[in-house]
Amino acid sequence: MASAIRILLQTTIPPIADDWHIGRFSMLRDYLAGLTDEAGAPLCEVTARDRTAPGSPDPVLSTIDRSNFDQLWLFAVDTGDGLDAEDCAAISRFRRNGGGLLVTRDHMDLGSSVCTLGGVGNAHFFHSKNIEPDEARHVIDDSETSYILWPNYHSGANGDFQEITPVGPLHPVLLDPAAPGGSIRFLPAHPHEGAVGAPSDDPSARVIATGVSKVTGRRFNISVAFEPAAGAGPAVAESTFHHFADYNWDPAMGCPSFVSEAPGDGLAQSPEAQRSIRRYVRNLTLWLAGRSTIDGDLEADRDGELDEALEESFPASDPPAIL
Repeated sequence: MASAIRILLQTTIPPIADDWHIGRFSMLRDYLAGLTDEAGAPLCEVTARDRTAPGSPDPVLSTIDRSNFDQLWLFAVDTGDGLDAEDCAAISRFRRNGGGLLVTRDHMDLGSSVCTLGGVGNAHFFHSKNIEPDEARHVIDDSETSYILWPNYHSGANGDFQEITPVGPLHPVLLDPAAPGGSIRFLPAHPHEGAVGAPSDDPSARVIATGVSKVTGRRFNISVAFEPAAGAGPAVAESTFHHFADYNWDPAMGCPSFVSEAPGDGLAQSPEAQRSIRRYVRNLTLWLAGRSTIDGDLEADRDGELDEALEESFPASDPPAIL
């Protein structure tokens, strides 16, 4: 029997109440902690934490290469100071040692401290750092929040879902035998997603999924996968951490006071989209661990068992007023 996958869910800010602290990813944490393998044993051991105060190395991130974690899911929610140089060096060593790495951010310069990460950091494009080479894309996509500059792709309201399109050969992260076409079709929507792309000098990286702006109709990259190789564990760069946040899975969970857009309730009304999102999270977990994403335990994720799980993780609720 394979051992449980040890996952660190980590933000790049201290525990600030009115921000995207790790408590705002509680539904993801609970879902991962509730997964089981074919024998009924826990699939994951999950640790969730915020970083310590910026300005000095974080005691966990700066030593993660010497830890027993198998995966790091890094939610870059800072404005540029979220990772210390020692943190970045240790995370890079962690991946070189074979660790799985998910790095996600948001619009404009939010999460730009990840630029100094080796490899995966180069897949993230920001407004002021590691600027996307295609200047035609340097336009404001989301007109609802004009104070947010590019990149800011509008895939829909928080609480709604978007349809994504696989790119190239279907990647294991996107496999879903129970869905039409055999691929994951839906992810949570967000009014201003960031920009990601495959670094031109890294043959292990490729875009695996795209979305479409509901404002301009422009296609943008959702996810970039880095295949494992000698001296590099598997990794994924994601366009926004809102694919994993409580508020996007269920707006009733609340959000920071600076969120100004009205939420939707499309996801609460779509069991198909809910199942797709859960499948995506589970696939990420397995692929980053070097395991198959079509194991028998995944095939059991259906019928009454599925309905019960969906009700627990995606309770239908009326969208609340913005905090």
